[in-house]
Amino acid sequence: MCQKRAVFKPMTIEDREMFKQRCGGSWKLVLRYLLAGETCCRREKSQAIAGPGHSIAVTASGAVYTFGSNSSGQLGHGNQEEEWRPRIIKSLEGIRIIQAAAGSGCTMLISDAGRVYALGKDSFGEAEFGAQGSKIFSKPQLVESLKGIYVVQAAIGNFFTAVLSREGKVYTFSWGNDAKLGHQTEPNDVEPHLLRGALENTLVVQIAAGYCYLLALACQPSGMSVYSVGCGLGGKLGHGSRTDERYPRLIEQFQVLNLQPMVVAAGAWHAAVVGRDGRVCTWGWGRYGCLGHGNEDCESVPKVVEALSKVKAVYVATGDYTTFVLSEEGDVYSFGCGESASLGHARNIDGQVNRHTNILIPELVTSLKTINERIVQISLTNSVYWNAHTFALTDSGKLYAFGAGDKGQLGIELADRQNERGVPELVEIDLS
Repeated sequence: MCQKRAVFKPMTIEDREMFKQRCGGSWKLVLRYLLAGETCCRREKSQAIAGPGHSIAVTASGAVYTFGSNSSGQLGHGNQEEEWRPRIIKSLEGIRIIQAAAGSGCTMLISDAGRVYALGKDSFGEAEFGAQGSKIFSKPQLVESLKGIYVVQAAIGNFFTAVLSREGKVYTFSWGNDAKLGHQTEPNDVEPHLLRGALENTLVVQIAAGYCYLLALACQPSGMSVYSVGCGLGGKLGHGSRTDERYPRLIEQFQVLNLQPMVVAAGAWHAAVVGRDGRVCTWGWGRYGCLGHGNEDCESVPKVVEALSKVKAVYVATGDYTTFVLSEEGDVYSFGCGESASLGHARNIDGQVNRHTNILIPELVTSLKTINERIVQISLTNSVYWNAHTFALTDSGKLYAFGAGDKGQLGIELADRQNERGVPELVEIDLS
């Protein structure tokens, strides 16, 4: 069963034996690790990524479509012109992409061979540092410094980028000045550095990056756990304080809650986890109600969202003060900031339709119920920008978009003077 997984096939006999020992000494544990990664990251399946101003769609066969803002060539079509409709990256023909990540003016794509291709700004720390982004790449460029690492996932945060290897190790680029991530680097460093500390000998199955912090979902023989590192403002590291952490630290609250984390999401200033039993926990800065607890208070340790107690969740996505939860039945709930109409709720107030209402408690996205298809993935803009948009992907490969579309990031042509969609609209692309 392990040999059927794409990331396992290329391993040599020696690599497989070493991998088995790293997983705990049995093939059953190896399979558990591989399946856990596929579940939380949709590896080897179709996916859609709602980036800050641009979007990425990966088909089940590994073809990549991009659309939206292209000021830095991040769409990969050899130019810097906006695209209002999904357009395939022709230069990737013959290369199967299994994962994608979007940042401000940059895109990262990961192939089934573990290779990483970068588009847009020539940096791994976005544009916060003046020295970065002096060059742009409008076509996919192989990241040479990662050639020796078989990568399965990338996460782009503010000031840094992180990648996860097939063996469950985490490497970071940039944002290492003052040893903020456990190592000292220059802002424009393009060499990967192994994340030291507690995760060096721990299998990580998923990483998630937010504003100056990183979460890692770890798989151990004793069970699943979450570690955090970086900036602690707003309590988003989950340790009961707002203290920064230079090295990965275990979030102990999940043991207190008797919750086995299965999916982790890092928003700009808040985070969320789905447990094996379907419970949802949120923590961090609660502005606009993005934690779903009925208020705007900060939570410095993970707290169960009681309003979802009758819902068995299987997936969670977070953005800039927004949160979406996907249930086992395929229902979608959202809460948080209503700017850009990215929550999918249209409210009739005094005869006027208001799509920008903040939602403090999880609310069913009824506009997604009307399409009569099972939703399998939600993606929303995860950055400190207000022009957020959201994707909902169905099990048949149909993609629906709503929210801000001023740069073409919805993949839908908007009428004159329109810059957003308040309810989901079908994007003309088949991801199956």
